[in-house]
Order: sequence, then structure tokens, then C-alpha cells
Amino acid sequence: MEKLKSVIPETLKHKIAESTPNDLDSTCSSLLYFFQNFPLFHKMVRDLTDPEMALCGKNKEAALEAKAKGNECFSKGEYSNALLFYSQALRTAPTDVDDMEKNLVATLYVNRASSLYKLELFLESLRDCSRALILSPANAKAWFRRAKANSSLGNYEDAVNDLNVSLKMEMSVSGKKQIQSELNMILDQSGMRSSPLEKPNDDNSDELLQTGVQCVSTPTKGRGMTSFTDIPLASLIHKEDPYAAIILKHCRETHCAFCFNELPADTVPCMSCSIPLYCSVQCQVQAGGQDFSKYVNKYGFLEDLSDDLEEYIRNVTTLGICSSNTEHAAEHMHECQGMHWPAVLPSDVVLAGRILLKNKQRESYGGVGRKTHEIMDLCQNYGQLSCESKLEFHVYSTILLCCLQQFCPSKFPLCSEITSEIIMLLSQIRVNSMAIVRIKYSDSKQPVDYDATSCVEQVQVAQAVYSGGSLFNHSCQPNVHAYFISRTLFVRVTECVAAGSELELSYGPQVGQWNCSERRQILEDQYSFVCQCSGCAQLNLSDIVHSGYQCDKPNCNGVVLDKLVTMYEKEKLKHFKGPNSLQGYMHSGDDISIVARKVFEQTGYDNCFDPEHCLSCGSFCDLQASQETIAKSEIYVGRLQHAVASGEIPTNIIMDALKSLDILRKVLHPLNKRIAEVEDNIAQAFCLVVEHQAALDHCQASVQILEKLYGENHIVIGNELIKLASIQLSMGCKIAADNTNRLIAIFSQYYGLHADIVFPPLMYLKRETCKLV
Repeated sequence: MEKLKSVIPETLKHKIAESTPNDLDSTCSSLLYFFQNFPLFHKMVRDLTDPEMALCGKNKEAALEAKAKGNECFSKGEYSNALLFYSQALRTAPTDVDDMEKNLVATLYVNRASSLYKLELFLESLRDCSRALILSPANAKAWFRRAKANSSLGNYEDAVNDLNVSLKMEMSVSGKKQIQSELNMILDQSGMRSSPLEKPNDDNSDELLQTGVQCVSTPTKGRGMTSFTDIPLASLIHKEDPYAAIILKHCRETHCAFCFNELPADTVPCMSCSIPLYCSVQCQVQAGGQDFSKYVNKYGFLEDLSDDLEEYIRNVTTLGICSSNTEHAAEHMHECQGMHWPAVLPSDVVLAGRILLKNKQRESYGGVGRKTHEIMDLCQNYGQLSCESKLEFHVYSTILLCCLQQFCPSKFPLCSEITSEIIMLLSQIRVNSMAIVRIKYSDSKQPVDYDATSCVEQVQVAQAVYSGGSLFNHSCQPNVHAYFISRTLFVRVTECVAAGSELELSYGPQVGQWNCSERRQILEDQYSFVCQCSGCAQLNLSDIVHSGYQCDKPNCNGVVLDKLVTMYEKEKLKHFKGPNSLQGYMHSGDDISIVARKVFEQTGYDNCFDPEHCLSCGSFCDLQASQETIAKSEIYVGRLQHAVASGEIPTNIIMDALKSLDILRKVLHPLNKRIAEVEDNIAQAFCLVVEHQAALDHCQASVQILEKLYGENHIVIGNELIKLASIQLSMGCKIAADNTNRLIAIFSQYYGLHADIVFPPLMYLKRETCKLV
């Protein structure tokens, strides 16, 4: 990429840097002409697309080698390592080849099922046996191991059926004796009933969407969503599947490439390449990869099988899903040829390819032949892009077109019209795509402890375009909350919304998370707009104290700001004159009056905010000296963080961190977010050394600061209360029930009926706190 950019003539680079959307046809044509006559470009495209050079294809020899290593580990009782090798073999094994006269992939699924069973992952083992039987219904060993898994799960009726089928399929006398012995053991036991597997309701689709939402045009923000009726708290107002989506590169090994949920131990690879992993065959088929059903071994039933047993075999060996899902057919199909360009190019570029191909397919089904970026009707920021970004978009659009041409030459001719269309798509994706997130949490089946929940956070796992979801404008103090279940976007109001109000979600930055200067800079860099939401236009306590310093004057509660924060806070006031308008223009005025008394006393607002001067008493504070002191203290806090990560925390590390915290408290304002973060680090350390009372004290101190910065009912507070309630539970404190009820109310406000699905530890906390009452 860098080599290609470096050889582009300076005159063409300048032309691209100065280009507008109207110039794209010309700039793309010039660049395409240059690349077509440049050998390095053709070599790069060949490396990415030539089937002979494909690095992500199937490889029988590699699969057999990994299988042999798995067998060796299994024979040694190293079942976890065996599991890894069998999964590796499945990823590279061609689906249509045999090994010792048996389907290789089916054999690998059976072998991995044995490892999973030894690791007591019975449900995962059951699923692998079923996958083997879809490919090879006459595999007696798969039926036998499926019976073992079903028996361990309490599904005794299915286990008996599995053994009866296995008995019919098995040819050897010794094998039949083993199966009959297992069958007799189950039949001899009395009072056995099937225990159907519980399937969580991941959708709650029966929850009605709240009507009363409409898209309107505003003079300052353009299009946006508003309410035309009053909307109650926690109402679900929007639900949408993505127009297109893609997993982020760093999550390919940990999350399903279709539904984006965390991968189980029994991962399912793509049928014809080694790039994506899926959580199930259903996700693999819906992703649009190679059709699973074409590899299914058509099985003719034995003559002496009962009708019931024949029907049972059909149910087990039938895929049970439609593999010609037109909604998702194109998502991975054009990438699924072993070529490694989908693994090499940036995620947003590959996503643009998916969108473009989806539109081309719709045209084939009779859709109107319009440009893709016009069909999606999304805003774009090409004119505001940096020179470097414009050049990158031009280069990547040309490379992507060459890659797509390998899949369908007739639909993707090498021309400037398509490359300019890809550039517009990329600029739309940059400002409209949403990061699909998952909440990182401990296993809900295990006791929740502070160490496990201290990393409660939203982790970005995928990127998607939602045409309807993109209509919601941004606010740093949003009144709606967006979250995801599988690929589906849900939007829920987090407060009672009056008719005529704007419905705004956060594009990332929120009040409490960063101060005003940081938020506005991030939004301008990423989305090309200067935020003028209420959080950025009105004074609020959080922005004033978030990065503030302590006043040097004894007993003064005032806050001291640095030059950058002062500049942004001054800007909020420059259009307002007179105390009455200012009073109505501020959030949490009573709290602000404590830390910034001068704001209320002076009429010349430009004089209210002086950098390095207390906003309450006016005293000067030497921030350079304070920052030097902070830097020294942070060294010991950093050591504590490393110790916590390693799990080994010497006493002196905690003591040094406590001394640093005392210094920070003297230099930083009591509500500075950094103090809350250090309190949290120390609480986590005390939990790891099992000093729960000290952990509780520091955790409470952290929560109290964050409540001031975010508000008492913010979702961040809900996450922090999980930590607090977990510590209280470990101490047997009855007050844990109060905090649990409070966090449940917060999560219900943000997630409604989906709260337990999005955050399973809630169920554990509910159950355990009930025991304390």
C-alpha cells in the first residue's frame, strides 16, 4: 500500500487532495490509467487474487497433519490440546475428500466430539456429532458418541434412539457388543426422562415497538429522529438488521463471523476457505459461504428400521435451514475462494465490497440500477477528508474493484465509475457505520467476583451499516441507547421523552467519559462535525471537574482548569449575557456553584474562566508543578496495574499505590475522573489479595465520583454497581440486595426485556442476593 502511494505522481496526488465528489470520475480515471501501466500494481493484485497463490484455501495435507497431532494429544490425555488441533484441522480440511475411506471432515468432527466429551463440554460434543452425521449419516461411531453426550445431558430418550441407530450401522461384532452394553445400561435405569435443552430467547421479538417516532429535517443537524407522541421510559423504538456487516480483524478468532457472538469451543469453519469461523452451521450457511447441503451424504434407509427410527434419523441428519437465504447470500460468497484479499484489506474496504455486491445482486433480481451510495441515502464526508485519506480511498477502491472483478467480471468492469462509487461508499461507511459491541463479562454460570467483573466493558467486535439507525443524530447526553443482539440493532429510550423531542444516541463520546474538548475533537476527527449538543453547549458539572485540579487554598472546594479545558468552557458562555440567561443555561447549577462560585458572582463571563485560577476563590495554582507531581505518582499506579494483570500483587506495590492516591487527592480535584480510576484499580488489587473491606471502601469511593460525572442512573453506574454488589455478596452484606435492585433497574432502563440476555451475570446476582434477605 505504502509503495503504491509513494510512486503516484505528485501532480496526481495534488489533484486527488483537492478533489470534491464531483471530481471523482476524473481523479479515478487518472489513477486507474496510471496503475494499469504500472507493473507493481499488477503484481500486488495477482498476489491478492491469484488462486495459485491463495493462502487461505483448504489443504488436505495440513489437515491430516493437524489431525495426527490431535490424535497424539488425545492418546496422552491432553484433551485441550487435542481440541485445538482438531479445530485447526477442520479449518483447513476440504469437505469433499476422504481419509481411510471416510469423509475427512466428518471424522474430524467425531474426533473433536470425543475431546469435548472428555472436557465435559457435553452440549458442544453433541453438536459436533450431529455435524458429522449431516455429512455422513451412516457413521456408527458418531451415533454412539452422540448417545454418550445425550445421556450426560439427561436426554435419555434421544440417547436410546442414537444407540439403536448405531447398533444398526455398526458392522463389527465387538462394536455391536459395546453399543448393546451401553444401551442396556441406560434401559436398566428407571425413572429416566428426557431433559430438553433450554434455548435462551435471544430476541424477545414479541416486544412491541413504540410508535410515535418520525424522521424530520432540522436546520442545524439535517435529518434526525424525533418523537411526535410522549414515549415512556425504556420503550423500544427501533429494531433493524444491518444492510451489511463485517467482523473486525482482531475478533476473527474469538467471535462468530456472522452473528458476532463469542465463539464456543466447537467452532464451525467456512466450507471452502480458512478465514472465518462460525458458532454454528446455521451461521455458516447464512453468511453466504459455500452451500453446506451440497456435501450432505444422501442416505438410503436400511430395510429393517422402524418408521419412528427413520424419522429420527431424518431429523438429526437434516440441516434444518434454508441455505439459499437471499438476504445474506452475498456476504461472504465472493470472498470465499481461498484468496486472501478479504483477510488483508481493511475491514471497511471489505465491507464496501459487500455493500456493492449486494446492490448488484438486487439489480439482477429486478431492482433499479442506481448507484449504491444513492440507494442507501446516507450522508458522506468526502469533502472534509484529509489529503491522506482521500489518497487511501482512491488506492483501496481501485484494488477492491480488481478483487471483485475476479468473482464477477461482467458486473465489475475496470472503470472510473465504479471506483468513484466505492470511494463514496467508503466515505459513507466512515461516518455512518456502527460498531457492533459485546459486553465483556465473566461466565454467568460461575460466581461473580470483583476480578471477573472489573473488566465490564463494551468491546467492539464488528462494523455494520444500518440505514434506519443512521438517522439518529448524536448527543453527548443521549436520551436513547443503542445495543445489539446478534446482528440486530435495538434502540431504546433511557428517559421519558416528550412529544416533539429529538431522539439522539451517542456516537461514542459521552459526558462523564471525556471532557468537552476531548469529545469534540474525537467527533470532528471521525465524523467531520463540531458537536453542539446540550452537553457541549451548556455548562455542566462533569465537564468542569472531569480533568480539574484541586485549589491550593485550604478548605476551598473550587476547581482549577488548564488552558485547553478553559477555552472550551469559555466558548459555552460567549453568546450569553446576564445572570438569568446563564442560570437557565446550566445543568446541575447547585453543584457547579460549589466548585465554580465565580461563574455566578461575575457578570463578565469572559473573566469567569481563567486558566490556572480557582473558579471559586480566584487563587492561582501552578499546574506545571502539579503535573510533575502527578507524573511521579502515576509510575506507582502503573506498577499496580501491571501487578493486577499478572495476578501477583506484593504488599509493597499496594502500599505505594495508596501513597500515590493520597498525592493525587491533594493535587487533583476530588471529582477528577482519574481519582475514580485509581480507586477502582486499588479496589481490584485488594480483592485479589482477599481484603474485601478495603476493596469495598475504595470501590464505593470510585462509584461516588462517577455518580457525579455521569449521573446516578447512567449505564456506567450500573456496571460499577455490579462490582460493588459482588464484593458485598462475598462479605455477606445484606445491602448487596439494595445495590442489585438498583443496578437491575438501570439495566432494565437501558436494555428492557433484553437485560438478562445482554448481561447474564444479572441472573446470578438476583439469585444470590435473594439468599441474603
